[in-house]
Amino acid sequence: MLQYDYEQSIGYWIMGASQEIQRALNEELAAQGITYRQWEVLALTSVKGEQSQSELAEQMRLEAPTLVGVLDRMERDGWIVRVTDPKDRRRKIIRPTEQVAPAWSRMIECARRIRARATEGIDPEDLETVRRCLLKVRDNLAGSRRPVITPNNSSPEVAAKAADDAS
Repeated sequence: MLQYDYEQSIGYWIMGASQEIQRALNEELAAQGITYRQWEVLALTSVKGEQSQSELAEQMRLEAPTLVGVLDRMERDGWIVRVTDPKDRRRKIIRPTEQVAPAWSRMIECARRIRARATEGIDPEDLETVRRCLLKVRDNLAGSRRPVITPNNSSPEVAAKAADDAS
């Protein structure tokens, strides 16, 4: 049998918590007729601005053809448009439309409910410590690989939205 001390693994702790948050959010969103992947597309564009399909696929850890199906449905429903990048005609930029606002409001309500459930009984000072530690873990692993956008290094508008919308 393969042995590993998972109880002492920060990755195990983070992944377990992340999976439970994703599962709970997925259940809440499904009750609203929204998929977790649709949430991810909109959340990423909310935090990081308009992006190309390939950039979104990379951030979502999806193969491009899988993301295309999600984007096709979102475009069909009027939630996004694909705009040709004026600098590179092969590149499509994903832009949310005003029509998505009611669904986005429901998604934010779901995220806030999950955040409240996830943090129930945790002292605000402990939550701040967790936040600082996880940012440090992320920064340690990202290293010089690529810049990581956080509320501390983004515009005030993006930082405020990210802080308000994060779950």
